[in-house]
Amino acid sequence: MKPTVGTFAFIARFVILGLALAFVIGLFWPGSGERLRERFGLAAPPPPASAPAAHRDTGPVSYADAVAAAAPSVVNIYANKIITEQALRMYSNPVLQQLFGGMPTTYQHREQTLGSGVIVSARGQGYVLTNNHVIANAADIQVLLYDGRIAKATLVGADEETDLAVLKIDASNLPVIHMADRQPLRAGDVVLAIGNPLGLNQTVTMGIVSAVGRQLNSASAEDFIQTDAAINLGNSGGALIDAEGNLVGINTLLIGKAAGAEGIGFAIPVATAKKVLDQIIATGHVVRGWIGADYAFVPVPANSGLPAAARGAQVTAVYPGGPAAQAGIQPHDILLRIGTDDILDPADLRRHEASLKPGSTVEVSGLRNGVPFHVPVQVVQRPPMNASPGLNDQPP
Repeated sequence: MKPTVGTFAFIARFVILGLALAFVIGLFWPGSGERLRERFGLAAPPPPASAPAAHRDTGPVSYADAVAAAAPSVVNIYANKIITEQALRMYSNPVLQQLFGGMPTTYQHREQTLGSGVIVSARGQGYVLTNNHVIANAADIQVLLYDGRIAKATLVGADEETDLAVLKIDASNLPVIHMADRQPLRAGDVVLAIGNPLGLNQTVTMGIVSAVGRQLNSASAEDFIQTDAAINLGNSGGALIDAEGNLVGINTLLIGKAAGAEGIGFAIPVATAKKVLDQIIATGHVVRGWIGADYAFVPVPANSGLPAAARGAQVTAVYPGGPAAQAGIQPHDILLRIGTDDILDPADLRRHEASLKPGSTVEVSGLRNGVPFHVPVQVVQRPPMNASPGLNDQPP
């Protein structure tokens, strides 16, 4: 037994001595242990390289492909207008000048408006969609194409309410933009504006959709896309595209710094532009239905327990002799349904009303003093609405 104990004691002394020696060597020569293990082939294998972090699906790094697909369809528009102004021609005779001052007269001068447009059809006849305020009262319209060609444009028709106009150019090999047909835009979607701001053709700016369904005139059925993509003077009529290069809107106006605003631009949705385009090509003008009433949001008392934005629209005025008056619709009626469609709010009702065919009959349902009613209404063509933008609204 004693020899065995002596053997273990001997081994223990050498182990303790070795550990002490290793401690001293590691203290004064750090890294020597690793080098010895490498020398005798005892080094641990390197850890596997960590895989790069997966790229989150937050959008492409570049939008160059989208711009390359859409930019050739965006054109520059130069509208030449003859402006007539009043002037006072002074008499050469000092006596007559002192007595009468001068003689009223008029003079004319040429003024050029810059804008943008989008090629939307090339079926043997190139149609260009732009803003009405770009070409209004123009005596001559020139279109500069992406490849440098210049074409003379003729006006097919215009719609003041949506501020859209359709031009026709005679040119070959026209690149037609692809109109978006996917899900509707949402706030936060990336959009790019392409146009001719301040004469800087093919300028591209990027932003997001700030809001959809914006109305700047409560009496109109307008339905703007609000964006913070830079829209400047000359961008009017240009393309607002999505991250894939599809047309989602026609840039039309901005709220400028004079109103203390920055980064607030508006575009006409492509669905609205397409309806106007088709009607103007077919008939030269846009026809809208009208039932002869004005609307507002349904008032909901704060203590009613109902949501603040109740469904439907309240009638605020009925035009004498109009379809609504003849059908018996009265102010303060709550309209809930038109035809087969529920009414969400006044803007939704105006859009449905405008889409109705004049001469048709539609059933309108609602509440009068809490009692349901259903009346047939004869739709007529809506009279012109000379709606002008607000004081702080500036067409770019």
